[in-house]
Amino acid sequence: MAQDSSFDIVSKIDRQEVDNALNQAAKEVRQRFDFKGTETTVAWAGETIAIDSSTEEKVKAALDVLQTKLVRRGIDLRAVKPSEAKVSGKRWHIVCSLQQGISSDDARKVAKLIRDQGPKSVKTQIQGDELRVTSKSRDDLQTVQKLVREADYDFAVQFVNYR
Repeated sequence: MAQDSSFDIVSKIDRQEVDNALNQAAKEVRQRFDFKGTETTVAWAGETIAIDSSTEEKVKAALDVLQTKLVRRGIDLRAVKPSEAKVSGKRWHIVCSLQQGISSDDARKVAKLIRDQGPKSVKTQIQGDELRVTSKSRDDLQTVQKLVREADYDFAVQFVNYR
């Protein structure tokens, strides 16, 4: 009797890679000539990333530097949600929150896509903030992975625990 194969669809980020990208961005902001005298900072603020500068243009440029470093480190930008640039006193701020886990609504959207367009032998099950996909055929699972990758969601998607 054939054993079921499975994998989990998750939305997680590697905190160490984000930390490395943040440190690289902070170093570049400190060293670049166009940021001289603006006292621009990129740093952790609890579980979020805070970007602070003297002008709106510089805070947006620092966000661009951070996003470039995140992409180079393999972090999906859909997992990082920046706020609008806001002024507080004489300083401009942007706060970037990190999104982890798939919400139950998003998991239902992915499960519906798999159910409607995927192979009929594939079953899905929502388990907390991840989605388990099972089937007897590994080829069907690979078809599902391709289908989910091609769908354009507003959250990052990874495939783990492939068995």
